[in-house]
Amino acid sequence: MKPPIFWHCKQKQQDDSAVEELDFAKGGGIMPAIVQHELSGEVLMVGYMNPEALRRTLSGQQVCFFSRSKKILWVKGETSGHYLHWVLIMADCDQDTLLITAHPQGPTCHFGTPSCFHTAAAGFAPAFHSTQILFELEEIIEKKAAELSDKKPEFKAHVQENSPSYTQRLLAQGLSQTAQKVGEEAVELLIASMAQGPACVRSEAADLMYHLLVLLRLSGVSWQEVLEELKARRKKDYDAHIHQDSPQQAAIGENTTM
Repeated sequence: MKPPIFWHCKQKQQDDSAVEELDFAKGGGIMPAIVQHELSGEVLMVGYMNPEALRRTLSGQQVCFFSRSKKILWVKGETSGHYLHWVLIMADCDQDTLLITAHPQGPTCHFGTPSCFHTAAAGFAPAFHSTQILFELEEIIEKKAAELSDKKPEFKAHVQENSPSYTQRLLAQGLSQTAQKVGEEAVELLIASMAQGPACVRSEAADLMYHLLVLLRLSGVSWQEVLEELKARRKKDYDAHIHQDSPQQAAIGENTTM
């Protein structure tokens, strides 16, 4: 097996010497580059790179491709402003295909959708298309928070009562009141689950998730960090652990091992 070839944006200096080890010859001087959303894992698009496009990508923050029709380099977003900020670039086992994880700045597809692989076939979209909404909500909340960050205290007080944006009103109220609201939503979900039908449970669960995302923003915690925490709790002996532990032990969230 060939040694892995990869680059990460956190590396202070990108060593592009490994570019020569990639098998561009198999594709006639180019290779496909699959772009995934760095947070959700959603496939955003597929482009092509030659060695020069890859080196240009490594030298900056935006993903650069090679146009097969025009025979030129092009930076995704250079005309639309919808750049792809790369995080990780890695070659596959045959070193003839690249996988790029990136943060999209706006919709990736030229039709205005987040992904070039969005499907109109309701009920048949990949699961990550559904979970993507949580990251999209987080981005909206972040934008609303950014609009408030540079404002004076008196403006924030005005927002609490008068902003047409419910998200901004929550953010302006602060952590304590938002935490109280999350508690209220949790109780409403509990009541719905005990005495109401599935439609009410879905609605109350959605309310709770939204308010939780606002609370996480005010607490300085990202949704991705919550997912990483869940991953960290997942162990290989999951089934054995569940059968061995008592119900009381399994219910202790802080020390739960999946």
